[in-house]
Amino acid sequence: MSFDGTMLNAVVTELKQTLSLGRITKIYQPYKTELIFTVRANGGNHQLLLSANPSFARLHITNEKIDNPSEPPMFCMLLRKHLEGGIIEDIEQIDLERIVIIRIKGRNELGDISYKKLMIEIMGRHSNIILLDEKDDKILDSIKHLSPGVNSYRTILPGQPYKLPPEQQKLNPLTIDEISFLKKIDFNSGKIDGQIVNQFSGISPQIAKEIAFRAKLANKDTLTKAFFEVVEQIKAKQYAPQITVTANKEYFSIIKLSHLKGEVHAFSSVSEMLTRFYFGKAERDRVHQQASDLEKFLKNEYQKNKSKMKKLEQTLTDAEASSKFRKLGELITANLYQINKGQKEIEVIDFYDEQANSIVISLDPLKSPSENAQNYFKKYNKAKNSLEIVKDQIEKTKQEIFYLEEILGQLESAAPKDIAEIREELMEGGYIRSRNKKQAKKKKETKPILEQYKSSTGLEILVGKNNKQNEYLTNRLARQYETWLHTKDIPGSHVVIKSTEVDETTLIEAATIAAYFSKARQSSSVPVDYTIIKHVKKPSGSKPGYVIYDNQTTLYVTPDEEIVRNLKV
Repeated sequence: MSFDGTMLNAVVTELKQTLSLGRITKIYQPYKTELIFTVRANGGNHQLLLSANPSFARLHITNEKIDNPSEPPMFCMLLRKHLEGGIIEDIEQIDLERIVIIRIKGRNELGDISYKKLMIEIMGRHSNIILLDEKDDKILDSIKHLSPGVNSYRTILPGQPYKLPPEQQKLNPLTIDEISFLKKIDFNSGKIDGQIVNQFSGISPQIAKEIAFRAKLANKDTLTKAFFEVVEQIKAKQYAPQITVTANKEYFSIIKLSHLKGEVHAFSSVSEMLTRFYFGKAERDRVHQQASDLEKFLKNEYQKNKSKMKKLEQTLTDAEASSKFRKLGELITANLYQINKGQKEIEVIDFYDEQANSIVISLDPLKSPSENAQNYFKKYNKAKNSLEIVKDQIEKTKQEIFYLEEILGQLESAAPKDIAEIREELMEGGYIRSRNKKQAKKKKETKPILEQYKSSTGLEILVGKNNKQNEYLTNRLARQYETWLHTKDIPGSHVVIKSTEVDETTLIEAATIAAYFSKARQSSSVPVDYTIIKHVKKPSGSKPGYVIYDNQTTLYVTPDEEIVRNLKV
């Protein structure tokens, strides 16, 4: 997988066809390093995603629904001021580098025509989105600032002149001939794919491996043919967007990847492919950034409770063996006449043993014979009394472990908007301290926003992604004859089909969603119970999201991300 110059070439081609002369109607900044432009072009609205995410920087049209913050960040407000209502006059890639220029025509505060340039630099952790005034190429602002102390080559701060990233001194493969190509390749040094990456711009290791694979023996003729076969396909804009799924990984590309063995999924557009590939991945990264402290805390609590459980189980084993202390006390009592103070042990006949074998009993030499007997009786009574307490502690610890597993599972499938509710639940449970009491009080009045799906037959399916959503969905929103689903004995989401009459197709699809949003997401043949809401009860005093149910039927399904994604509203 690589968002290289060739991929960006295909994206820019698609953006030109779709967005040229389009009007920017709305601008949002849903996350720290991501922007969404709504562009009215060719008779429809299109969402343009611009991301400077360190791990998932990209640029493409998307149909993914992204929640926007109630208050826009400063950079977003600046972009709205300068770009909303503007016309996209041109979208250009610099050579085959991962830099795109979007030229926008608008009007300033006085109503005069002005031109702005939006520079999108897709360069891993150095990715950036920079707004320039075209008349002097001065920086108005950027999504990331770069001070002289951090980078001596160029400064990315408001008011500074814009300077392109340093050139890599590579040749543009779209403009060279065969002679220039062969001059850059040393057939004696090997590692042909590495040489291609180092000598030519815009070509990732993935594309270079494909060229080397097609060349087979990699002599001058076969390598030249393979190289220019790929180059000509890109120059002719004959893209073949596809995702190859191997046993361990997914790879996206705009050309066929013959060197990879796996299942190939073709797409009608580059943006559709990129939206599909990044589905969930970028979101998981955002969730990890927002909830890394929660995840660390919960894992620590989980391990503490697992250790506590081991100790309790050992205590239970010891307590259950307490009858041996009573036996030893009775044997000492029966043989008091044989014991003298100061003895460390005594061997007596074990009259509890069918074979009447002898047994050696340890004694405290500082205690009298009767005191030694009483000491064993005390141990017996202490162990017996602790048995019920230990059993109760074990049950509570089991519930705590299940609860922590459930929360950790919810973090795995959470969207960024779900993190605040999970954090609020942990604050209410006394696990963590409140960051902002006023904010917490305000959020209590807000109804949870549930994930919505629609089955193939048109029935609405609602999903709770955390315990606050689960409580609201199951205990307040759902009606008593609607169908409720949950993975059997596995932490996961509550799922409700909003209908009293449910067909088999909807049932299977809802069960698939329940399995997908559970700890068993990576498993196959996952058991999912379903029953009607009237048979689902919340025990008094139980943890958030915990319910008991009966009259259930069990289905076995295999989680499928493709099905879940296609059913999402």
